[in-house]
Amino acid sequence: MNSTSQTIIKARATPWLLLAMTLTATAFALVDSRRRAFASPRLLELSAKIHDRGRDYVRGLELIVSGDPVMGNNLLASATDRMTVLAEECVRTDGCDIDIFIRALRAAIDERRLAAASPPSVTAVREQLVDQASTTGPAPTASAESPRRGLQLEDAIPLNGPVKRALNDWLTWNRPQLADAYENYLFLREQIAPIYEKANLPEALLFAVMAQETGAKVHSYSSAGAAGPLQFMPTTGRRYGLGSVDGFDMRLDPVAATKASARYLTALLRRFGNDLPKALAAYNAGESKLATLHKQISGLSFWDAKLSEAIPMETRSYVPGVLAAAWIFLHAQDYGLVSSGLELGATTIALRESASIGELTICLGPGQNRNGWFRTLRNLNPRVSGNQRIDAGEKLRIPSMLVPRYVEHCAGDSPLLARARQLHEATDEKEGRFDYALQEGGT
Repeated sequence: MNSTSQTIIKARATPWLLLAMTLTATAFALVDSRRRAFASPRLLELSAKIHDRGRDYVRGLELIVSGDPVMGNNLLASATDRMTVLAEECVRTDGCDIDIFIRALRAAIDERRLAAASPPSVTAVREQLVDQASTTGPAPTASAESPRRGLQLEDAIPLNGPVKRALNDWLTWNRPQLADAYENYLFLREQIAPIYEKANLPEALLFAVMAQETGAKVHSYSSAGAAGPLQFMPTTGRRYGLGSVDGFDMRLDPVAATKASARYLTALLRRFGNDLPKALAAYNAGESKLATLHKQISGLSFWDAKLSEAIPMETRSYVPGVLAAAWIFLHAQDYGLVSSGLELGATTIALRESASIGELTICLGPGQNRNGWFRTLRNLNPRVSGNQRIDAGEKLRIPSMLVPRYVEHCAGDSPLLARARQLHEATDEKEGRFDYALQEGGT
């Protein structure tokens, strides 16, 4: 796929762009049949996914034409976000180019028979698509990844005894937390990974700290008073801008907490001469204690018994645990750390009906997520209580792959939504016999 095609596919200025490209760029529609015959299984699978996203586009247009712009625009936004992910996959797939997208999208349009809608409406929609495509400015061309500056993580992780023991823990009894942390992290990734990249810090380190601290659960609190996915204590949090805003603890905001974490770790690395184990120990035990030890036992590494035995046992386990989790992230395929077929990415939708995150979790079901979607929805919407009823028309962040299911099953007179409401609103027939409050599932 050339850079111009990649730019067109990845452009996100309007959710209509890809469909407009399909309707107007007919010159690309003819593909050599011999080339199709030799398509790899991976290419065929990618083409099928693009075809499915094309159906979402057309379904979104049908909803808009039929008078349901809220749900139609939700589908269009979701399809755009999901197509962007597929475009990136296309770049990494041999034989994939603009023709694959055009053919798959055109097939979806033919399948849904868009022309069956009333002619005036379809004509107006198509004219709008062409106008928007012609006036949309080009998105920045994706450039090759530049050499990473700053901390070279792989060189900073010694595969010594403590780290190997931590690897053993992550890969045996603690693997469920590792898998959950990875899944939780991946749905937050597009919002938070660029923050560490901008600070010249390795993404694997961000994942590892989250995995060790909370399993990437945004609403986590410790008994010591630390809070959020990166477990800031109140004093340190305030020093890095994580105070209270309109009653909301900013330590629970994954974007704000990641920005604070990047600044804090950068400062700690600078203070301890770019010594990552000592910086991580300071992150966990407190920088003042580590600074004192650093001066008292100058020149010794974190792994020296004189230093490590002078710090709390928790910190002695914390540092190799973080380094081992980072090593696994760097070698995710080797260690079988995968997203279990989940389609990643999130889309902001407008709710058609009032609903709580809890009700949506029940309505959406556990498809492709054995734990259900409550944690993911809470992570993506940190300011929203799990049981708080959100008004119709309000915005909610939701995994892109769930938007079609939301459109089909979680609005209007949906029996699934009715069941969720019934469970959410259930009360004791004899007041006072059972006193039970719906749980938030904060940790």
